[in-house]
Amino acid sequence: MTTETPVGEYSTTITDERPTGERADLLSALRQARFFMRLTTKGMDDEQAGRRTTVSELCLGGLIKHVTEMERTWAAFVEFGPAALPDFMNFTEADYQRRNEEFRLLPGETLAGVLAAYEAVAAATDQLVAGLTDADLNTSYQMPPAPWDLNPEIRSVRRAVLGIIAETTHHAGHADIIREAIDGAKSMG
Repeated sequence: MTTETPVGEYSTTITDERPTGERADLLSALRQARFFMRLTTKGMDDEQAGRRTTVSELCLGGLIKHVTEMERTWAAFVEFGPAALPDFMNFTEADYQRRNEEFRLLPGETLAGVLAAYEAVAAATDQLVAGLTDADLNTSYQMPPAPWDLNPEIRSVRRAVLGIIAETTHHAGHADIIREAIDGAKSMG
């Protein structure tokens, strides 16, 4: 089965074939990072997933929410370019509040719910990455300014995918520390 899917200003062909080469490597690294991220929540209940073990706002459920939103945002960048990114220069207090709430499991949210949302975003990202060509990976965009980067650089689609991997791995380390503080369980040791 082959379908045409728009990616940014061009289209890419997605097939049922397994990706090879660089796309396979990127997907393998991303899936491994996600595995370790999810592993930190194995056997936890909602109360544990919402528990803070440090002075920061971080909890396991919140970290899952954050990596989900981060992956959704960067996948949109891969597909549509910088127009898909938030306008960080004009963030309001409400925008910052919503961003802070990404790091917490809020009342009414469940670990099962945030994990399901993560799985849905992961499946969409995997399909997107699997369908990229070498030319797609080399496509670059000027990044918009942000308060932490007033002189933004040009970023390739490849680097955006690598950024998803790096951020997921980074937060999987945070999650491992939080989980160990809750009940002594370790995901990698």
